[in-house]
Amino acid sequence: MSWEEHSQSFFNEPHTTMAKGLNKVMLIGHLGSDPEVKVMTSGQSKANFTLATTESFKDNDGNWQEKPEWHRIIVWGKLAEICGQYLKKGRQVYIEGRLQTRSWDDPKSGEKKYTTEIVCSDMQMLGAQRDQNSVSGGYDGADRPQIGSSHQGYTQTSSSQAIPPSVSILESEKDDLPF
Repeated sequence: MSWEEHSQSFFNEPHTTMAKGLNKVMLIGHLGSDPEVKVMTSGQSKANFTLATTESFKDNDGNWQEKPEWHRIIVWGKLAEICGQYLKKGRQVYIEGRLQTRSWDDPKSGEKKYTTEIVCSDMQMLGAQRDQNSVSGGYDGADRPQIGSSHQGYTQTSSSQAIPPSVSILESEKDDLPF
């Protein structure tokens, strides 16, 4: 079988070993608002906030321009509570998650509305802590705890308060960062 025949049959036949798709988002940006945390009727916590990423480029005249892009972030569970406790407007964070589009009918106009948001599964605080009094345990922002759905790097205290660890990212973990 020639390469052309093989590639033609490969793309025309269904394969069980091929991935069905990939929906992964990685962002580094600054919070545009403090997280708004709500406890749902199910008892699960949900946090919402906006995140701005900025693209820098030179225009036709050679001047640097910045173009912000705003993202809606949704966080669930214990990670939502941690975001509500430690994140503030202006804080730089790394967010990892997936895109989700929702729709609803506008009660006033009756037309269908859509929104696309990022459902966050992992979050890492970056940069310096601006309000050092807001975090207990002496966290000074120099350490960068990674927070994910598995709550890596956080320990649970008897008062149900997450406290960031006092260790920096290991060199091996830096290799996994997208930058």
